Amino acid sequence: MNMNIDNFNVKDKLIAVTGAAGFIGSHLTEALLERGARVKALARYNSRSDAGWLSGNQHKNLQIVFGDVRDRSLIDKFLAGCDAVFHLAALIGIPYSYSAPQSYIDTNVIGTLNILECAANHKLKRIVLTSTSEVYGTALTTPMNESHPLQAQSPYSASKISSDMLGMSYARSFGLPVIIVRPFNTYGPRQSMRAVIPTIVVQALTSKQIKLGNLTPVRDFNFVEDTANGFIAAAENGTPDARPYNLATGNGFSIKHTAETIMRLTGSKAELFSSNDRFRPDNSEVERLIGDSNRAQNELGWQPGFTFEQGLEKTISWIEANLDKFPETQAQVK
Repeated sequence: MNMNIDNFNVKDKLIAVTGAAGFIGSHLTEALLERGARVKALARYNSRSDAGWLSGNQHKNLQIVFGDVRDRSLIDKFLAGCDAVFHLAALIGIPYSYSAPQSYIDTNVIGTLNILECAANHKLKRIVLTSTSEVYGTALTTPMNESHPLQAQSPYSASKISSDMLGMSYARSFGLPVIIVRPFNTYGPRQSMRAVIPTIVVQALTSKQIKLGNLTPVRDFNFVEDTANGFIAAAENGTPDARPYNLATGNGFSIKHTAETIMRLTGSKAELFSSNDRFRPDNSEVERLIGDSNRAQNELGWQPGFTFEQGLEKTISWIEANLDKFPETQAQVK
């Protein structure tokens, strides 16, 4: 196997980022620009030419390209001349994956295949694939390290396991310099209402009731700036043999505890309700996700920089200043 294991630094490199207009992708794009990289950012095409969270970013080293990871011809042109790619583009909402599983295969699996094929064609030096803690399913051991069995408990997690396996197979079969990053539950400014923390925060700020689903699952919440730094550390310091790296704090908080903490930080007196129609299907709920990030700490030199409450305070401040970006939620919870 002809594995490229040369040292890598993002400074002055041309770095491709898919899913760059999204929550984590926009933070990663900004972090790369701050470190002196030139970034070619892929945003999913729409008729409004809306670049999402990158709209209005006029950085001289940023180029925004509209397209779709399912289009191999476009991806081949997109990666031409690049030194590395961070592949974040994916369908991510777990509830929707129960209704539209083929969409998840088309975007998450075929999209990853296109990235791998085109990265090989252009001989990129690093291919960083985005996995998820959801691939582990409910904890068999806690905290979970990268050797924990993979358990597909939703079509979404199945599609991400498939993507991971594709990356591993291309590293082993063709010597591609692949690195896999597994962020645990990322939260922070710009996150949409599909996620639990902004759902709680918006309701705490605007309603007398906070309606959630199951309150007992435990999650390891990682602030988005820490996650973005972890991606860059993986590209620069990780071993490119499709080795997965957990980005986690090692601390688990239940949804109930998270809601109560947010209520305290916002001064909310709302009543907390658990609604059965918001539960995941039987045998699909992941009850406990707490990550072991020792490999990332030891090999990448990465560790979280924010405590849970510090991250929540920054998130609450941002949402409070941007409530106009959640109009449908305001209408529902008033």
